Amino acid sequence: MPIDVVPYSDQWPAQFERVASDLQRALAAVPVVSIEHVGSTSVPGLAAKPKIDIDIVVERRDVDAAISALADVGYVHRGDLGITGRESLAAPDDDPRRNVYVVVEGSLHLRNHLAVRDVLRRRPDLCERYSAVKRELSRDPDMDIDTYTARKSDVLQEVLALSDLSDEEKALIFTLNTRR
Repeated sequence: MPIDVVPYSDQWPAQFERVASDLQRALAAVPVVSIEHVGSTSVPGLAAKPKIDIDIVVERRDVDAAISALADVGYVHRGDLGITGRESLAAPDDDPRRNVYVVVEGSLHLRNHLAVRDVLRRRPDLCERYSAVKRELSRDPDMDIDTYTARKSDVLQEVLALSDLSDEEKALIFTLNTRR
């Protein structure tokens, strides 16, 4: 199945805000640290798959309560999908298309997402380079998501080189992204 990468849309921040508001209501009884717009749709000007990525940040002890509260409004828990400190949930609808994760505060997964977002927001040159790599990969009609993720890992390592992640953490992220 081909990978759909589209130009940045000014609608993505508003879509995130609408979903985040719905999530805050669903999680009213759960102590939530923050709800973060992450991934490529969170970076102005960055080409992206048209799917909003959302990290719901909680303390470890609140993960189960968050999953339960989200299940009550139709989200389906899909497990950690091989990433420690992150629980994936399938949304009850596609308005907008989105990936929703409950993530443990301070986890490497969260720190990775925030580092990539923040560096790309500060560095238009890397943002354009990353966009170009993504657009090129998406032109291959036989591209699958695992290969796509692996082949953009080199440029992501350039981005992470400007973050406060340790060399060991950056190596682990590279391994996770290229293990496919």
